[in-house]
Amino acid sequence: MPTLATLTEQIAAGRNLTSPDVEIAAAALAATADSDEVKGGFLLALAQKGETAEEVAAFATAFRSRAINPGVEAWASHAIDIVGTGGDHAGGFNISSVVVLVLASLGVTVMKHGNRGITSKCGSADLLGGLGVKLEAPAEQVRRALAELGFVFFFAPAYHPTFRHIVPVRKALAARGQRTVFNILGPLINPGRPAHVLLGTYSAASVPKLAGALEALGARSGLAAHGVIDGERGIDELTTATTNRVRGFGDRRDIDGEWQAADFGLSRAPFSHLAGGDLASNLAIVDALLVGRAPTGLADTVVLNAAVGLWLVGRVASVGEGLAPAREALLGGAVRQKIAATREFYRS
Repeated sequence: MPTLATLTEQIAAGRNLTSPDVEIAAAALAATADSDEVKGGFLLALAQKGETAEEVAAFATAFRSRAINPGVEAWASHAIDIVGTGGDHAGGFNISSVVVLVLASLGVTVMKHGNRGITSKCGSADLLGGLGVKLEAPAEQVRRALAELGFVFFFAPAYHPTFRHIVPVRKALAARGQRTVFNILGPLINPGRPAHVLLGTYSAASVPKLAGALEALGARSGLAAHGVIDGERGIDELTTATTNRVRGFGDRRDIDGEWQAADFGLSRAPFSHLAGGDLASNLAIVDALLVGRAPTGLADTVVLNAAVGLWLVGRVASVGEGLAPAREALLGGAVRQKIAATREFYRS
């Protein structure tokens, strides 16, 4: 059986990993036998070679199997995750977290997987926690949340205990500006395994890779997207302020190209409309969204993403058909009611 050091040598020589190789590597990364230096060398070599979609899918399979199972199989076949990789350093608002609430208020089951802000001031866990979600809810309460609220948040550290042996290595590499396969694994290892995924990623180059990985993982339908701000910057969101590189998978595998706001009858917005801040600032932005006082581009972006979610789960025949119900849910009081119900549910 090859060791992590042996696999590193093979990767450095340009060889792609097989699924059995990845399982060996995942086991070593999640254990303590190898030093952080050896683990870092492996991750660096893999990044320098460039991870294939098949390798990414194999890593996702390996770490899905090591995740704590929340026991939500009864909901997974019709649920969706609205998630981003993070790491774009764009300073955007937590768009996906509000989209979760819009979709849940429209009767779509949502299983969101995420963490606190790492490269941002406010992550999805920070905002949803601020809106009343109990981040480390026990499994029984999680299942009741799906039944009663229609959505749940899986706080990544609570479901992936083996990652604690990888965090020091990731931090050391990140301090050098080095991304690894773990920068894109998060959206692929949702412990609830929802059948549908709307995934934003930090780079246009990773769009086909992540779409291919989710295809290999058997996702029923979904879309990977990256918003191009300008030649130098991008965001891990589908937005009305960017040119959006998109690629579908599963039932939407025919989608491959660029989307613009105008394609859906929406106006192109300046990127400043999407700016976020710390938790207090983002909670204030949520309040502004619900009363129609947020920047138009942000409201349109939330509506667009929710419409895409409705389309991916088959509730509407086209993205355009989903815009009106999404906007009504956002502005008509349904999302505000969902937030109130969420606070009450977790208080009791």
